[in-house]
Amino acid sequence: MDHSEFIRHYLAESRKLLESLDNDRISEAITWLRRARSKGSTIFTCGNGGSSAIAAQMVVDMVKCASLGKPRRFRMINLSDNVPTLTAYANDEGYETIFVEPFRNFARPGDLLLAISGSGDSPNVLAAVEYARQLGCPTIGLTSGLSGQLKDLVDLPLLVPSNHMGRLEDCFFAISHVLAYRFIEETDSA
Repeated sequence: MDHSEFIRHYLAESRKLLESLDNDRISEAITWLRRARSKGSTIFTCGNGGSSAIAAQMVVDMVKCASLGKPRRFRMINLSDNVPTLTAYANDEGYETIFVEPFRNFARPGDLLLAISGSGDSPNVLAAVEYARQLGCPTIGLTSGLSGQLKDLVDLPLLVPSNHMGRLEDCFFAISHVLAYRFIEETDSA
């Protein structure tokens, strides 16, 4: 397969996945984010690797772009942004604790957790989701619709029907931008 053929195939497969996303569930996630902002709840995100980068970018979009100059602002924290805390927990308590332990410090009932995992089986992400559910925090998951535990553990799964990590991350980014840009571009911030 030459470069041109590879590019066409990759983009065609990504387009198919984007078109297959459940718009109703994404709309519901927008409603949940709006409710969290209205109540002054904190929205937490977590993920590993590329999923962590997507979670961090979403926090930037929501805390800066969707809040600046608006009468209501988002309270949002990515649980992997404090690298010294993350590595201290990983080293001393085990990698599976890196999200749940800091989350225990800050989360309150009614806060929201948005978890991202391509595999849907990241133990550290699952631990945070399990604690969120125990505490009474609604949970949203961006994950594969084909495998993994995350899709069955969260309250609102936003599923991408693929196990191809690149295409999963393409779709996760697109979903995160839809969620953020709904608030960035709206003129009525009710």
